[in-house]
Parts: sequence; structure tokens; C-alpha cells
Amino acid sequence: MSYQKPIPLKTQDNQPYWDAADRHELVLQKCETCNSYNHPPGPACSKCGSTELSWESQGSDITGTIYSYVVSYRPFLPGFQDDLPTIIVVVQLDNLKEVKIIGNVLACPPEEVKIGMPVKMTWQDITEDRALPQWIQA
Repeated sequence: MSYQKPIPLKTQDNQPYWDAADRHELVLQKCETCNSYNHPPGPACSKCGSTELSWESQGSDITGTIYSYVVSYRPFLPGFQDDLPTIIVVVQLDNLKEVKIIGNVLACPPEEVKIGMPVKMTWQDITEDRALPQWIQA
């Protein structure tokens, strides 16, 4: 069966992020002026406004803890009806506490999810050439 959900669009601001995700790697945008990480990526640093931005690889072995979450019992967009309940999380990265990434926790009963729960990034191949960063219990 083909992928039914919306596929994130690559833009000039986020293309390096999604290209890396397609290779099962996490890259983060970093400000060269104030050394802050800028996630989600954009045209300028969200802290100081500088446009002097670079990309830094974090590799493929990404861990974090659940900072916040919500469990959705109804689909908000077409294609999500077969994934209910959906666990949507904000994960604080272990090696970069200032970075938080949104995704879903896969293959986990909703009643087991809690703030502070350790998780590991996994990549879900959604098409032949696209992958989404998601989370599993660590």
C-alpha cells in the first residue's frame, strides 16, 4: 500500500535536514554568530536573527527523553486513521539539551508513555527516497 499521509516538503531552509533524514542521519542548523542550534530550521537564527547558519551532523545514534506529549485518538488529517491512537512527542536530545524535536513514538502503548521516558530516534522509510525521523522506546 502506498503512503497516505502528507509528506513534509523540502524548502530552501530545511532541505539539508530532510536530505539527511532520507539518509537516516540527523543534521541540525547552527548559528555561526551565537552558536545556538536552530530547530526547526529557518532562514535566520531564532535567538539572534543572524543569517550566518551552517549544518552540523549529529550522526544516526540519537537518543533523548520525552519532554512533553499528547495522545491523539482521532485523525486530524487524511491518512492517519489507521495509526490511532497516535503518540505525538516533544523529545529533548540527550547530547544537546537545548534542542527539542517533535515526532511520534512508534510501537508503544499510550499508557506506557510518560515525561522523562528515554527514547531513541528511528527512521521510518515512507517512500523509496523519503524517511521521517520518529521515536521508539530506548
